[in-house]
Amino acid sequence: MAEHLLSTGHQHKKLPESYVRPETDRPGLTEVLIDHNIPIIDLSLADESQIVSQIAHACQSYGFFQVVNHGMSDELMQQMMAVASEFFSLPAEEKMSHYSDDPAKKMRLSTSFNVKKEKIHNWRDYLRLHCHPLEEFVPDWPSNPSSSRMW
Repeated sequence: MAEHLLSTGHQHKKLPESYVRPETDRPGLTEVLIDHNIPIIDLSLADESQIVSQIAHACQSYGFFQVVNHGMSDELMQQMMAVASEFFSLPAEEKMSHYSDDPAKKMRLSTSFNVKKEKIHNWRDYLRLHCHPLEEFVPDWPSNPSSSRMW
């Protein structure tokens, strides 16, 4: 399955055909709307029911939203990005020990959505780490890079 991972270091000279969507499946640029009112959810609000209501509205109306005042410092987010970069820079053999196509697994490295069934893949690799409650899931997290267990 390593051949399906994009983060193996292999440099493509052109986009592989398995990642090219037919033009009929692509959004036309004239159909894309510019909206300067993307929902912003403020998690510092005291009224949790208002937060839930805002999230529900954003999901129903837009399908996504931005979260602010979530309590995560810029430093912590930068550390997490550094750990992710370190993980995806590991040799393919090291990463593959965490690879799985099983969507039920709480910790797994995978790519696209379902490489076995898809005809057209999504250009991504991801590491799925469940983290709540933290003490239950951290033991299953990758031990390399060692910084991945700093939490």
